[in-house]
Amino acid sequence: MVIEVREYDPAWPALAEAAADELRAALPGIFQELEHIGSTSVPGLAAKPIIDLMASVPALDAVTAREDALRALGYRRLDTGMTGRLFYPRDDAGRRTHHLHVVTADTWDTRNERLLRDYLRAHPDAADRYGALKRDLATRTEDSDEYTRAKTALVQELVDAARAGRGLPSVSVWE
Repeated sequence: MVIEVREYDPAWPALAEAAADELRAALPGIFQELEHIGSTSVPGLAAKPIIDLMASVPALDAVTAREDALRALGYRRLDTGMTGRLFYPRDDAGRRTHHLHVVTADTWDTRNERLLRDYLRAHPDAADRYGALKRDLATRTEDSDEYTRAKTALVQELVDAARAGRGLPSVSVWE
């Protein structure tokens, strides 16, 4: 499978907002917060064209009890082995288009994905480094796991900086 990394598309925020609106309508009152995360949420950053959303809920079973509504929108739960998180990829016509990450509200403020997004938005030099790495890796591997592992050192460095800037301790980016 080819790893597709595209230059930033200004349509990505609108696609994320439309997906978030669709999710809120399908599961009214379930999500406390619902935000666009990931590389497509950082203006100017090269990214795989997959819209990542993160939602907070009081308890994960609030969502698992309503998975029928998510399935109707094309989201299917995938067990990633990560504790304290539900992950729902969405495929359209055989192509991955969205990821929904659901976490508990008590962990919302310290989620690395949100911290990294905010850090990259505030530090264009870091976003440029990250984008350059992703473009390079996409030319060198077709293995998604290898691509992700090869980004880990830089992602860890950037998340550490983001956490330090908020007075939070360093934690592994691998949950």
